Amino acid sequence: MKLSTKGRYAVMAMVDLAVNSRGQPVTLSDIASRQEISLSYLEQLFAKLRSGGFVASVRGPGGGYKLASPSDEIRIADVVLAVDESLNQTRCQGKTSDGCISKGRRCLTHDLWDELGRHIYLFLSSITLADVANNNIGSREFGTSVVQDSVPEQVEDCA
Repeated sequence: MKLSTKGRYAVMAMVDLAVNSRGQPVTLSDIASRQEISLSYLEQLFAKLRSGGFVASVRGPGGGYKLASPSDEIRIADVVLAVDESLNQTRCQGKTSDGCISKGRRCLTHDLWDELGRHIYLFLSSITLADVANNNIGSREFGTSVVQDSVPEQVEDCA
């Protein structure tokens, strides 16, 4: 399952910030240039990240953004949720918690998609910005699954 652009770009920008800040503020225009993301889109995302307490803005010459916490304390799931990206995989989004079809019933595959959403959340909650910045994802137990070798090419493509 792919996350939307909003969640993926927020994570890309935060990892860029973690890698390139070296204790100094980083401008959104630098991040936009390196990651090939629209500056106006990044501004919208960083407004949400700032209000969520993930980044701090520094004004004036040499200003920009810094991480509000160390990169090893910021979980990927939290970044995605901060930009209003749902990890819910059911079609019940915006509907009652009872279900997504008539009379509040659940569809036949509701529990399947609900469980997938939980797995995605647990996976992204176990990874920090530092893990991604240091490329420590493949060394984790869940990154060495035998199933991964049989994933079709279109799923393996980079986000």
